[in-house]
Amino acid sequence: MDSKLQELTAKIYNEGVEKARADASAILEKANKEAENILQNAKQEASRIIEQAHKEAEELKRNVTNEIKLSSRQAISSLRQQITELILTEMVSQPVNEAFRDKDFIKRMIESILKKWQADNSSGGQGVYLFLPPEDEEKLGKYFETRAIELMNKGLKLIYDEKMGRGFRIGPADGSYVISFTEEDFENFFKNYLRPRTNQLLYGGK
Repeated sequence: MDSKLQELTAKIYNEGVEKARADASAILEKANKEAENILQNAKQEASRIIEQAHKEAEELKRNVTNEIKLSSRQAISSLRQQITELILTEMVSQPVNEAFRDKDFIKRMIESILKKWQADNSSGGQGVYLFLPPEDEEKLGKYFETRAIELMNKGLKLIYDEKMGRGFRIGPADGSYVISFTEEDFENFFKNYLRPRTNQLLYGGK
């Protein structure tokens, strides 16, 4: 009896151990498969992240390169403009400044314009406003006041404009328009005229 009980107990024990081993083996196998799946998914996700990072890095590199090229072109263009402007200023500003300091030069220019104005408006013309800077009242203003009748049959009115620099402005008495002959006007005119030629000489027109 004891022998059979021992055999039965041993059998139950052995069966339990085997079942436990089998369950443990199944659990371990399942865990291994899940781990493999997790590892595989992790590898795939890592590959995707790395690939995306490479794409973004390439895109960033292209953008930065394009931005550098654009900034470089703009910087070169700006530098060329500054160089051109310096050269034009050197070429134009001093001669124009000297010319507009010469009151006889201004006087001759005004007389030529007034004579031309008088000829063009001899039939039914109107008076003329001549705008001068206050600094020219003595040397130019007094002179043209004495010559007004001789130069303009319809009258010449002198106006001294505090806002003006060297030079003069002239226009019909009705105020419909004013033509400006200031130092700044001449500087801008000559600079605009010479700028394309200067660029052509410096940079081949590029």
